[in-house]
Amino acid sequence: MTEEKSTEKPLEKLTVKELKEIALEMEVIQGVSAMKKEELIDAIKEVKGMPLKKVREKSIDTIVDLKQKMSALRERKAELREKGDKPGVARIRRRISRLKKRTRRMAQSAT
Repeated sequence: MTEEKSTEKPLEKLTVKELKEIALEMEVIQGVSAMKKEELIDAIKEVKGMPLKKVREKSIDTIVDLKQKMSALRERKAELREKGDKPGVARIRRRISRLKKRTRRMAQSAT
């Protein structure tokens, strides 16, 4: 019965209970009762030979890269200020603020 469910719906749409039933029937997967939904889906896909979901890799910026972005944004902010674009200036100011916070977090985690 669970085989019919798995062919009708994609694994992501099944409940945890249904996924656990499928995983227990396979007998290859260990620790089914402690697994979360994503872990169950990955384990079932691995056993069936289905492609796993690809995780998008974030680009890792260094503090120097972030500071270069901030200086470029400051120049852009000055240009917008000369033009009188207040909403644009506010938007750039918020972006600079977020970058400052990221650099502080990176510096703190490095120590």
